[in-house]
Amino acid sequence: MAEPHAVICPLCEDRRASIFRRVDGQDYFRCPTCRLTFQDPATLPPLCEEKAQYDLHENDPEDEGYRRFLDQLGAPLRERLDTGAKGLDFGCGPGPALARLMEEHGHPCAVYDPIYAPDSAVLAQQYDFVTCTEVLEHLHRPGREWQQFARLVKPGGWLGLMTRWLTDDDGFDRWHYRRDPTHVCFWQPDTFRWLSSQQGWNLILIGNPVVLMQRSGH
Repeated sequence: MAEPHAVICPLCEDRRASIFRRVDGQDYFRCPTCRLTFQDPATLPPLCEEKAQYDLHENDPEDEGYRRFLDQLGAPLRERLDTGAKGLDFGCGPGPALARLMEEHGHPCAVYDPIYAPDSAVLAQQYDFVTCTEVLEHLHRPGREWQQFARLVKPGGWLGLMTRWLTDDDGFDRWHYRRDPTHVCFWQPDTFRWLSSQQGWNLILIGNPVVLMQRSGH
């Protein structure tokens, strides 16, 4: 049985996640095993509210500033890919800018998004690389998605992630990233280290907010 005032971690399922902060009436928990910080699972926003928030984003694939933002991940990932490597942009949003950017550099890229591109057929394949930008912080059940990433990436393939790392516990209450009502999971380098050790990924912390992970095998 879970300890009093504890909840089950949505990433690693440790039953000892305990209160980390209470901010503006909202409880946030932290897992002692994987170090994920997450919003009280009982107060997660419904899908309709999430979509309304996402629709406000102006992620234009033609916007040069947005392309430079995404290329923080795209550039170091491409350096590690073979010519013609094929990928999937998981959680592409309404404007699949990163997929287009990768294709412009010779890497065909399928897209998936549960709201904007919900063709689940692409999830039945494996890819040389999978990208996931500004998605991890929205996940209600990150453990489920993480198992999916392991299935989607071929042995020896790459997983490219972008999410702002939580590095300042003292500043959490004031952190702008926390204030987005759809941001419910907050990741730190120790979380990625735990995941890589559990699943045999080779971890490269490029720098906040970019993480690359290579699946073991050939």
